[in-house]
Amino acid sequence: MRIVLVVPGGVGADGIHEVIPALLSLVRRLADRHDVLVIATEQVTGRPSYELEGARILALGRSRSSPIGRARVAWRTISAIRAFRPDLIHAFWLGPGSTSAIVAGRLLRVPVVVSVGGGELVALPRIGYGGASSWRGRRHAGLALGLAAAVTAGSRSALTPMARRRRDARWLPLGAERGPEARRSGGGPEDPTRLLVAASINRVKGPDVILGALVRARTALRDDAGLSLDWLGEDTLGGSTMALARALGIADVVQLRGFHPHPVVLAAWRSTDLAIQGSYHESQGVAVLEAAMAGVPAVGTDVGLVAELARAEPPAAIAVPVGDAAALGDAIVALARDPARRARLGTAARAWASAHDASWTAAAFETLYTELTARRARRSR
Repeated sequence: MRIVLVVPGGVGADGIHEVIPALLSLVRRLADRHDVLVIATEQVTGRPSYELEGARILALGRSRSSPIGRARVAWRTISAIRAFRPDLIHAFWLGPGSTSAIVAGRLLRVPVVVSVGGGELVALPRIGYGGASSWRGRRHAGLALGLAAAVTAGSRSALTPMARRRRDARWLPLGAERGPEARRSGGGPEDPTRLLVAASINRVKGPDVILGALVRARTALRDDAGLSLDWLGEDTLGGSTMALARALGIADVVQLRGFHPHPVVLAAWRSTDLAIQGSYHESQGVAVLEAAMAGVPAVGTDVGLVAELARAEPPAAIAVPVGDAAALGDAIVALARDPARRARLGTAARAWASAHDASWTAAAFETLYTELTARRARRSR
């Protein structure tokens, strides 16, 4: 099968920087069995075309700095798709790229799959987040939901905003690679509970919620071994998160370590006790699955896959109300003091992540692609 994937980015030329590891896992598996072209509409690299994970990558990001540039990207996207003559087009994230995919799909009369990848369908004005906050974002999303042959999302909560428009939308998270379990059994009498956040530092990830929770948890655990928090990810807020940590008096237990290559992040999970999520919105939360694959349970806000894992049977995470730093802090304390419960949650999390790993995701998408192309063939007879 000839497949075009349209993505904003996440496929940096060196496979290390500016990548989304779960997306690369999918590209690699699809390219093993199919002819795959990836068009990255916002990826800026030194080379506009290169090979990665067995697929050809076309990076168009250098042309996006003006309205004319954006129009040029759309035209180049559509032209590249038409020249490739795919059997199916799959656009990740609803936006200009998905609109170009829809147009190309109509011209070629091939099915188009669109996948929600972030906040395209929500509006959170307090933190200036969400595609639904602008008419342009709503227009792109509406076009994708109205005309795509299939729509997917990585969590049940991400399906909710499209319930009326696309009752046939499918739940299909991006799974993580399998790996070894954590070596930690931490939180002993003289061993601090180690907390980890793996995400860019931005407002939607709720750094204020996480630090507020840390203040409450540290106070409660003052007579215990205490805790520490590592945050791996690019700081997009200009140091304000660390400034807040200092103002709250917790800078001594917070380490903002910046960007690290994916293998370093995976190794960090294996020496961690709890994954922490403070997000105001998540369409999924791949880091939660990477932690789960290491047997590390998540304590986080009730969005994305944390919400689903918390409701699984047996439970595989702890979810608290969005924005509730006190509840998040109390949940951290409860698990810091109960290693047996933490172990049970970690075991359940690993089982869930293993059942929905990267290979499962690729197989599920392949099944969807086959279904849609077969339907198209029947209609063309």
